[in-house]
Amino acid sequence: MANSTDAPQSQPGDEYSMTPKPEYIRESYQGTGKLKGKVALITGGDSGIGRAVAVHYAREGADVAINYLEEDRDAEDTRTLVEAEGQRCLVLKGDVGSADFCREMIEKTVSELGGLNILVNNAAEQHDWDDITKIPDEQIERTFRTNIFSHFYTVKYALAHLKEGDSIIETSSINAFKGNDTLIDYTATKGAIQGFMRSMAMSLVERGIRVNAVAPGPVWTPLIPATMDEEKVESFGQQVPMQRAGQPSEMGPAYVYLASEESSYMNGQTIHLNGGVILNT
Repeated sequence: MANSTDAPQSQPGDEYSMTPKPEYIRESYQGTGKLKGKVALITGGDSGIGRAVAVHYAREGADVAINYLEEDRDAEDTRTLVEAEGQRCLVLKGDVGSADFCREMIEKTVSELGGLNILVNNAAEQHDWDDITKIPDEQIERTFRTNIFSHFYTVKYALAHLKEGDSIIETSSINAFKGNDTLIDYTATKGAIQGFMRSMAMSLVERGIRVNAVAPGPVWTPLIPATMDEEKVESFGQQVPMQRAGQPSEMGPAYVYLASEESSYMNGQTIHLNGGVILNT
């Protein structure tokens, strides 16, 4: 998986400058109104898996709010893609590591799009370190604030608006199940997401709100060139049985399934999209 960028990237990274470009939805994907009339909020929705989810949801009839940190161009591109599907798109710039921002984000989604039915906690950051003694303390806290604290904040404020039949979907990772020797703090947060998802699924089942997760393996998103050196980027994805990285377009349909009535008997579960890695979960 070769990559080139116009300039060195900072996280979360810019999709518009990636080569090759990630595929966010397949031309063959046909929406059938599975999410018609729904409103979805997707953190980290400007690019990568988040963009794929936004466009798939729009094609299925949902209005979409996307959150992003600072990637204005990617966010506007995603807005254009959602609107091209005939749906409304609210763009919310801000740091999900802030509880105050998460509260404002939920309130704006509800007030401007008329409600909230689907919450997708997808925003994340990762840092490539092979020695825990060299990870700065402030980075550990920052990674946890972005990757798991934000899930507590968004769910806390969304619950006033979610009702029976609505869904919360967590983006986990293959690393939560097998570990990763160079993504230590990131992997720890993904393990925390699994515990959070299962606990919330139990907590909310009586209210008819389902909570599930998707655990991607290696997927070609802006986080990869923003995190890894050229050698790792070149071989990215070759470690799985399919010997390639996945595309965001291969993730999006799972998020549609978990948000739709078709998955009405699924709760507290994880869908593994990882190129064929068999996990004992």
